[in-house]
Amino acid sequence: MERGRQILFHPFRLDTGNERLWRGSQVVSLRPKSLAVLRYLAEHPGRLIARKELLNAVWLDTHVSTAALKVCIREIRGALGDNPTTPQFIETRPRQGYRFIAPITPTQLVQSAKCKVQSSQSAFRFGLDLPLAMHSAFWPVGREEELGQLQRWLEKALAGERQVVFITGEPGIGKTTVGEAFLQSLESSVQSLASENHSVPPQDFQTLDPRRQTLDANLWIARGQCLEHYGVGEAYLPVLEALGQLCRELGGERLIEILDQYAPTWLAQMPALLNAADLEALQRRIQGTTRERMLREMAEAVEALTAEKPLVLVLEDLHWSDYATLDLVSFLARRRQPARLLLIGTYRPAAVLVDGHPLQAVKPELQMHKQCEEMPLGFLTEAAVAEYLAVRFPRNHFPAELARVIHRRTDGNPLFMVNVVDYVAAQELIVEVDGWWEAKAGVEAVEGGVPESLRRMVEQQIDGLSRAEQQVLEAASVAGAEFSAAAVAAGLEEEEVQVEERCEGLARRGQFLKSSGQSDWPDGTVAGRYGFIHPLYQNVLYDRVTVGRRLQLHRRIGERQEAGYKERTGGIAAELAVHFEQGRDYRRAVQYLWQAAENALRRCAYQEAINHLTKGRALLKTLPDTLERTQQELTLQVTLGAALITTKGYAAPEVEKTYARARELCQQVGETPQLFAVLWGLWVFYFVRGELQTARELGEQLLSLAQGVQDPALLLEAHVALGPTLFCLG
Repeated sequence: MERGRQILFHPFRLDTGNERLWRGSQVVSLRPKSLAVLRYLAEHPGRLIARKELLNAVWLDTHVSTAALKVCIREIRGALGDNPTTPQFIETRPRQGYRFIAPITPTQLVQSAKCKVQSSQSAFRFGLDLPLAMHSAFWPVGREEELGQLQRWLEKALAGERQVVFITGEPGIGKTTVGEAFLQSLESSVQSLASENHSVPPQDFQTLDPRRQTLDANLWIARGQCLEHYGVGEAYLPVLEALGQLCRELGGERLIEILDQYAPTWLAQMPALLNAADLEALQRRIQGTTRERMLREMAEAVEALTAEKPLVLVLEDLHWSDYATLDLVSFLARRRQPARLLLIGTYRPAAVLVDGHPLQAVKPELQMHKQCEEMPLGFLTEAAVAEYLAVRFPRNHFPAELARVIHRRTDGNPLFMVNVVDYVAAQELIVEVDGWWEAKAGVEAVEGGVPESLRRMVEQQIDGLSRAEQQVLEAASVAGAEFSAAAVAAGLEEEEVQVEERCEGLARRGQFLKSSGQSDWPDGTVAGRYGFIHPLYQNVLYDRVTVGRRLQLHRRIGERQEAGYKERTGGIAAELAVHFEQGRDYRRAVQYLWQAAENALRRCAYQEAINHLTKGRALLKTLPDTLERTQQELTLQVTLGAALITTKGYAAPEVEKTYARARELCQQVGETPQLFAVLWGLWVFYFVRGELQTARELGEQLLSLAQGVQDPALLLEAHVALGPTLFCLG
């Protein structure tokens, strides 16, 4: 066999030279004969292979029965997680044979990427062989130029010149697909090196930590996702997701060490990575955290991290990002220190313009100073559509007009194109005859049978599912872009196992969902985790749910997650706030909005905190006027006042208005320890404004309160307030 040749079919890589099957960085165990059967099938994709041909190819002159072949096929399916009734990789034709149906790269066999150590520059480079295999629904056809440009930016990053790149385009244009194709090529490079036992000696890197004798891998690769409904209010959500992912992977202990040394305020935001004693000690170390400190710490951590290994960080859907994440992206882009960092962000320009998103101002500012790059994705050409058809249906007799018709109907939008091809195949407008695909009723029938819009196309695909599958998907659209099967089961009031089986079936067929591992809740619930292949699918499904049923689903899902997370609900406070707000349980929505604001304040994300608190105050107005509501509003006002001081300044009119309202609420509530914080907020407002007599009166009230409870800390704060006031008065 030739060494270094591989067959890629997402998410697997068959290394024929070393006779190994890989999934990510893990070797998938297969017996030699089973591996040989898989290789033969994968080397002849789309073709029906008779049993006799397979037996002759794998067992040569040895006489064996078809039972041996069936055992191999069963083992292969188990290794791939393939369901024989709804196959994703190997299709069985009764009494005929087997067909490999998963898409692979157009060239089918790809030379494994080589890593070249360049001692003179203390850097290493990856060679990309493009295009590479992608998600089963879509090849990145027509994107060779874009992938090549990403490779050139990576080469700059490897040389120590940090790169911030924005991939932009309308929904369905392929932003995620291009990014995933690029990352998959890098991961394949790392796997090839691992399979050939290549390593990079530490002495070839001037800045490599001497405690590490070998590199576990040659790149840090991390992904973070901004979420439509609650991502805007969850400070640093995609960054923390990416960091948490890296920390839990092989070699993540080193990243935790770096965060502990350079960015302890960030490590404290991921308590699951630490034991109770270490977390308590860490929290004592980070007293007095500020926004500027968090930004500086992460920048220094990235520079320390990339001195050891380059980092490729992808942040998806920045048009749904929080303000704090954009602050960090901007801060990292502006730093002048060397860093082997490639940061890729994707977003929709139209969404940024319509919503007045801060990215609208951030990107032009960075571009003006040559601190970022933009890669807008255009529509696919007719030639790219023809290439897609050739890749997806390797043996076909399609007329050239077919690609032209599909291009004309879809305008070259990749997602629309894929769905159109799925549709015409499902409607049997294109069929397979004797191993060859052909247009059954001519191109005219294809053009006339295709829905006019992508949204209508998705609607028809949903209508083609069973009612049980539709209900699962609709409930899943309420649960979120990514969700636990347990949450969906709660919404539907069905058994978790049944719901998970439906989700798994859809994911295996590549319909609407993809598998994202498993979710483990604090109450011991373990269930499959899934996500929508594209946000458009979630949006269409969500819009299908009637208002009353949507309300019911949100409330049930929120209640189940609340019970499942027990005392750790604070970690998903923003998500719970959305579910209870949409479920019209405003009391609990306000409670979790306040917790989400507290989370944001701990991350020094003041604008996010203000947004949560402002929404909470608005929701409170819908509740009956009770003492409980008054107490909730008081808590919101006190927290809001602190956030406004930081963002607007001590003497801002909003600060006075907020604390004045809080003082009124204190009078309604009666004796409350929150009065001290309220009076202090008013004192600092009047003191900075120079209204010293009012400030003196407030300072005396603070001192009286502190003396009444004999709290040393409060006494100190009261004297700190009253002392300067008296000094200024003379």
